[in-house]
Amino acid sequence: MNDLKNNAQQFAYKLMDPFIKLLIKLKVTPNMITLFGLILTFLSAAVLIYGAEVGDRDNHRFIGYAGIIILIAGAMDMVDGRLARLNNQAHPAGALFDSVIDRYSELFMFFGFCYYTITQDYLFTSIFCFIAMIGSIMVSYTRSRAEGLGADASVGLMQRPERILLVAISSIATYLVSLVTGGDFVYRVDWLSIPIFESISIFSWPIFFLAVSANMTAIRRLNYASRVLREKH
Repeated sequence: MNDLKNNAQQFAYKLMDPFIKLLIKLKVTPNMITLFGLILTFLSAAVLIYGAEVGDRDNHRFIGYAGIIILIAGAMDMVDGRLARLNNQAHPAGALFDSVIDRYSELFMFFGFCYYTITQDYLFTSIFCFIAMIGSIMVSYTRSRAEGLGADASVGLMQRPERILLVAISSIATYLVSLVTGGDFVYRVDWLSIPIFESISIFSWPIFFLAVSANMTAIRRLNYASRVLREKH
């Protein structure tokens, strides 16, 4: 799995290197790209808030729009790191800035989805979004805190690139499926009070998976780091 991820990352770097070289000529700094990614994520939240207020419950185009913006914002996270390395601008202060801005970006992203799903009466989906937000922050915090104490805790699934990709793709897929099935499509069985499937499920199920897997990863990292620290001391 790690080999596949590394190969995909190297392929992505080859595709973006001409763009990175252009940014270097334009004297664009990694921090500028990091801030641009934050602005895009803030924009995605604004789109969701606007869509929640003016859009119909059975029209998921605003979720799709937000997903596209989040996908572009996530790409900026690769660009800033690659730019820093190729332009010899990698620095601990920049790494700290990037990490802090990434946390703000995720909080903005999940806030937008929580607002949208609550306003549009998708109760369970909004709960999943909130739990996913908790898990996402704790995955990053657990690793950071462990490393500060001298333990490597980079284990488990659902690191930031995977989280962003899952949210973005499920958002876009929800809109595309809604165009085919209709945003108000619902499948029920008589003995259940909640629907088995509806159009928003294309987003809800991946977010449920993210909520569970991210929190499991945080707990796994906690246990792993605790074991390493006990062995050291």
